[in-house]
Amino acid sequence: MKTYRVRPLFLALLLALSIAPCAFAQEAPLQGFDEYVNKALKDWEVPGVGVAIVKGDKVVLAKGYGVRKLGHPALVNERTIFAIGSSSKAFTAAALAMLVDEGKIKWDDPVTKHLPGFELYDPYASKEMTVRDLLCHRSGLARGDLMWYGSSYSRDEILRRTRHLKPTWSFRSQFGYQNLMYLAAGQIVPAVAGKSWDDFIKDRFFKPLGMAASSTSTNDLKSSDNVASPHGKIDEKVVAIPWRNIDNIAPAGSINSNVAEMAAWAQLQLGDGNFAGRQLLSSGEVKEMHKSHTVISFDPPWNLLFPDAHFLNYGLGWFLSDYRGRKVVEHGGNIDGMSALVALIPEEKLGVVILTNLNGSELRTALKLRAFDAFLGGEAKDWSAIHLKTMKGFEAQGKAAEKKQNDERVKDTKPSLALDKYAGTYQDEMYGDVKVAQEENGKLVVRYGAAFTGDLEHWHYDTFQTAWRDRTLGKGLVTFTLNSQGKVEAIKIPNLADFKRAPDKAPAVAGVTLSEADLKKFTGRYELKAPPLEISVELVGGKLKAVIPGQPVATLAPVSTDRFTVEGAPVSVFVQFKLAGGKVSSLIVEQGSAPPLTFTPKQ
Repeated sequence: MKTYRVRPLFLALLLALSIAPCAFAQEAPLQGFDEYVNKALKDWEVPGVGVAIVKGDKVVLAKGYGVRKLGHPALVNERTIFAIGSSSKAFTAAALAMLVDEGKIKWDDPVTKHLPGFELYDPYASKEMTVRDLLCHRSGLARGDLMWYGSSYSRDEILRRTRHLKPTWSFRSQFGYQNLMYLAAGQIVPAVAGKSWDDFIKDRFFKPLGMAASSTSTNDLKSSDNVASPHGKIDEKVVAIPWRNIDNIAPAGSINSNVAEMAAWAQLQLGDGNFAGRQLLSSGEVKEMHKSHTVISFDPPWNLLFPDAHFLNYGLGWFLSDYRGRKVVEHGGNIDGMSALVALIPEEKLGVVILTNLNGSELRTALKLRAFDAFLGGEAKDWSAIHLKTMKGFEAQGKAAEKKQNDERVKDTKPSLALDKYAGTYQDEMYGDVKVAQEENGKLVVRYGAAFTGDLEHWHYDTFQTAWRDRTLGKGLVTFTLNSQGKVEAIKIPNLADFKRAPDKAPAVAGVTLSEADLKKFTGRYELKAPPLEISVELVGGKLKAVIPGQPVATLAPVSTDRFTVEGAPVSVFVQFKLAGGKVSSLIVEQGSAPPLTFTPKQ
């Protein structure tokens, strides 16, 4: 599950889980597999990887390679915990399949039947969206991931705000990968089963599958001493980075596990819902999850990542494609510093689990195909070399785009305003607040949520480049827009939103004290010709009062000798008097970024 950048997840009694000795890795059909993995680790600059392979009713390989953290000696083994990221989606789909088996929900139930408050921007989609729609990425919505990524919003609050996300495509018209809809799917679990998604996953899957070390939150990792560290590439160098908590989007990607335990999950899928003689899911619902529901247009980058496939579809929590004449059921995951993959060929009873501790690495795909080739026979290809070349091509495209952006920068321009004029709070009804502040060093800093704090450097005109302090987030451009009065009214953050500037807060106390004689010269009646409006300014009890028909009487507090603010106003409202020859020539009402209203003395 990656957004933007995106991101991850995933007693000793293993029930009937059978793990062969590591030495089996050197026997046919996996002869040479260890050497292949170790070389690929170096080629891809991945610190460590866990691999499990299931064939028939046995786990024929469960092993770790490389290190848990660069610069540290602890090695990865089959029990090392990684995040499985969006591979978690299949667990959410299976949880709902259990509820279907129990007659508590139906795949084609309207979502609003179980989540009465569910609402989307499109009223038709709100009404017609079904449980099935939530799981197969055909909502018509683009991702909107930065609403949850690094934010403090709860699961319920994220769903409430999703109603402001405008559709990018028509409802059910095409595939559009969506984490927010998986959150909605996960929230159906507590609504129907009476327990949280997290507890349901633990009770109904982790316990019967013997997944004792697996968890649904990074908070649970503190009790384990065998955990891989996430890694990212910063300035062309792979470095360890912190785990990021994503509990607020958990049903879309928060599970943490190891390859030994994930092998049991693969066995459940390959066993048509049966594990160790216990039918956890009906075979019919497993087939429903593994069945095509949404067609994915097989264009770049998809056809480059599935070079031997003829089609690519999506089921319920699973991608579906073909390889050497067999149907492949799989789902990957990406979250900060981790990449994962669970891939199955059901007709061969073959499953592969690959967990790595480097963000966005397609080493997982190369190892998947190497494992498939070992058991399917036929010509074997060096998939590591093939996919590494593909990824180098993507990297080259990224660098070319960056160069193009640099080339298009207009030199020798200046901001339209002094830097302090850009400072303020900017708001969006879906994403919340972005705050821009001028630091003591005079530089501007932009902040959004807990994850995004960036230092702004002038790029050109009113566009600034932000260097995010979390180096894994890279850099980006933000643009301020000015209104017709030359004041900043919005900040545009690409791939996020246009945030409108919030009105400045009125001062808590008046700035100056004026005598009654000073105040009296402002009294009188003032009129606005169009639209017709009248204000009466009166001196009452030593204070100026503004009286507008039909409105509460406003008290004007001086902030300078001719400028006043409205006491107690929920937003900043100022009244500016213009004087000529000692008399008021006009009264100007200023309210935030709205156009000012100019009143003249009534004759």
